[in-house]
Amino acid sequence: MNAPLPGPFTLADLLTVGWLFVAWLGIGWITEHPPRSHPSVSAVMKSYRREWMRHFVTRDPRIFDANILTSLREGTAFFASACMIAIGGGLALIGNTDQLAGVARQFDLEHVPALKWEIKIVLVLFFVANALLRFIWSHRLFGYCAILMASVPNDPNDPRALPSAMQAAEINITAARSYNSGLRCVYFALAAVGWLAGPLALFVTTGYVIFITIRREFASHSRRAIMQHIPADPSLIPSDGQRKDAGNR
Repeated sequence: MNAPLPGPFTLADLLTVGWLFVAWLGIGWITEHPPRSHPSVSAVMKSYRREWMRHFVTRDPRIFDANILTSLREGTAFFASACMIAIGGGLALIGNTDQLAGVARQFDLEHVPALKWEIKIVLVLFFVANALLRFIWSHRLFGYCAILMASVPNDPNDPRALPSAMQAAEINITAARSYNSGLRCVYFALAAVGWLAGPLALFVTTGYVIFITIRREFASHSRRAIMQHIPADPSLIPSDGQRKDAGNR
């Protein structure tokens, strides 16, 4: 496993990095496309977001809904800012890997070329940069959602009210998907930090992140509370032509 390869890395390094990416992509897929018999928290929350928009139509005033959306945008802005700071720190560290080499010597680790340290840091920055892009897009989508919510007629009996609210719900769901994806990138960026201590540490940190993510999405106490009452998805909204046909009957 520790057989040297051309370049500064061993076979164990390449296998554990591959394990990291497979885990990242696999967790993202199963979270967004869970089994119908055992949905994830992210999947269940889609129903709650649609239910939120259905109640939004009849709520007066709508200050409560505006406050919720503001808190969601603040959360994405916070993580986006944190990612920008982390990227700046990572780039500064790439330019001065002597500090990491000094720490490695204190732990009696083998001598590691500077290039190897830099590539390991770049791996962490890859996930952090990916998270930043997703948080920025999520923040923008929540802004779109705010505009769509503002366009919903105040009269709940207006035929445009519910369809407009459902449009806002779908944008809200898409924004949440990007936000959750950004959080997963942060988790796996922390897992990638383990590579600084070697391939075995990366294998362990990746496994731990998988355990934490699966537990929170499929076996947490919060999920059990959320699953106690799942709102039914709103029925398909009939088109104008279908409404006229129904009225003629």
